[in-house]
This record gives sequence, C-alpha cells and structure tokens, in this order.
Amino acid sequence: MKKAKVLFVSQEITPFLEVTEVSNIARRLPQGVQERGKEIRTFMPRFGVINERRNQLHEVIRLSGMNLIIDESDHPLIIKVASIQSARMQVYFIDNEEYFQRKNVFRDAKKKFHKDNEDRMVFFCRGVLETVKKLGWAPDVIHCHGWMTSLIPFFVKTGYKDDPMFRNSRIVYSSYLQDMEENFTPNLVKKLKMDGVTPDDLKLYKEPSMANVHLAAMKLSDGIVRGCDTKHSALDTYLKKTNKPVLQYSPFDDDGNFVGACSDFYDELLENEPALVD
Repeated sequence: MKKAKVLFVSQEITPFLEVTEVSNIARRLPQGVQERGKEIRTFMPRFGVINERRNQLHEVIRLSGMNLIIDESDHPLIIKVASIQSARMQVYFIDNEEYFQRKNVFRDAKKKFHKDNEDRMVFFCRGVLETVKKLGWAPDVIHCHGWMTSLIPFFVKTGYKDDPMFRNSRIVYSSYLQDMEENFTPNLVKKLKMDGVTPDDLKLYKEPSMANVHLAAMKLSDGIVRGCDTKHSALDTYLKKTNKPVLQYSPFDDDGNFVGACSDFYDELLENEPALVD
C-alpha cells in the first residue's frame, strides 16, 4: 500500500517565527505524521523577519522564475527551502520582494493590519499550488493552518479542480480564529478570478470579513479541525450543523495523541468521497 502524501500549508512555523499555537502545531504535526509513515511536504511564507543566514534558507532555482497574475498585475514567485534537521523535514518558503521583504509579519510597526494582506494571502495560496505542480507531487491530503491559507480550499475546489495534481486531494482546514476583528476589501473577489472560477464560486466572498473567509474555507474543505478553543457564534453554529467530519479541539501533547488523531482523520477522509459545499 502506497504512503499517503500530506501537504501542510501554514502561515507560521517555528523555529522560523516565534512560537504561537499555530507555529507550534505546524512544526510538530508534520514531523509526527511523517514518523507514522506518511510522506509530507510543508510550506509557509518567507516573511522578512526570518533570518535567512541563521536558518540556512536558499533559493530553489528550478522552482522559481514563474509569475502569478493577480488583479491583472504580474508578481514574480521565488521559492526557497530550509531543513529542520532534528525533524528530518524540509520547509518550502513562498517569497516575493513586494509582499514578503518587510520586517514584520501581519501588522506594521504601529500594529496596523497590513492593507495588502489580502493580496499576500492570494499570492501565497496560489504560489503554494503552482509550486506543488512544479514539484510533480500530488497530495492526497492538504492540511491548511491559519487564515493566510484559507484560500487553498477555494482554489483547489474551483480553479484547480480539474488539475490532475489536485483532482483527488482532500482538504483539511484548521481555523485558529486570529485577527477576527479585521476585514478584507470588496476587491478581494476580483483578485480571486482565474480560469475555472465562476461568478457563483465568488459569492462566498461577497462580504469579505475575516469570519466569512474562515467560513468559506470550512465550507469548501472535506474535513475541519478546531485549531483553538476560542468561541465564535457564526463559525460554531456552522460546525454544529455541518455533516462534514470535524476533529474537535485538543491541545498538542507530547504523548502523540493529537498527531495520532490527525493521522487517523486523514485516513478517514481518504476512505470517503470528497465533501460537497454545504
């Protein structure tokens, strides 16, 4: 029986960024899943606060060099990679001078949410999928961590749905409910347009609040993991009503219980047909 391939996409991974609930899980879960016999690939943005020399990042020339068109503008895609030797895993970084060279992550020096975070989100999610295509590595499961990955389910189920690399992929979304007070702009809908995306698909983002972006990711996923124990009425209501598999929140533990639960969750999804949007 072939190894299941699991693609992990996260907005944060330690030790490259400070330790948070997201970055800790996104660092330890792939290692644990790999140790349980699955094949993994891991992606994150190459934020400007990441020290390339200390973390030994280097550009992958064969994967770099393409441009992504977002809202009728070209944006060069640069791919870098680094190893976490203790975990025997590599991390691929999506980079672009305009979006990821600034010396902060989601907020500026005055703690203001970056105005172009929606552009960075679109670029990152499409950049991951295009890089996976170049790798020629078809994931059985794609597990997304955090709002910056929330468009992966949308693109896989729309613009990339007929691509043989993703046609049979199951999508898992972990929502950590960060930055819930923020909103994206009405222009987000325009930036999501690409071949294969219909006007009906875009209706999910008619009101692009952070809550609705999370909700759209859940609706488009095949399975959902509660990434934190924070409550939110609209999202909690959806999770109670959905017929999709939901893995309830549990803190990451050193006994491997969370890793084992996620690995079993992936196996369950692969045994069933892909979920419909509900």
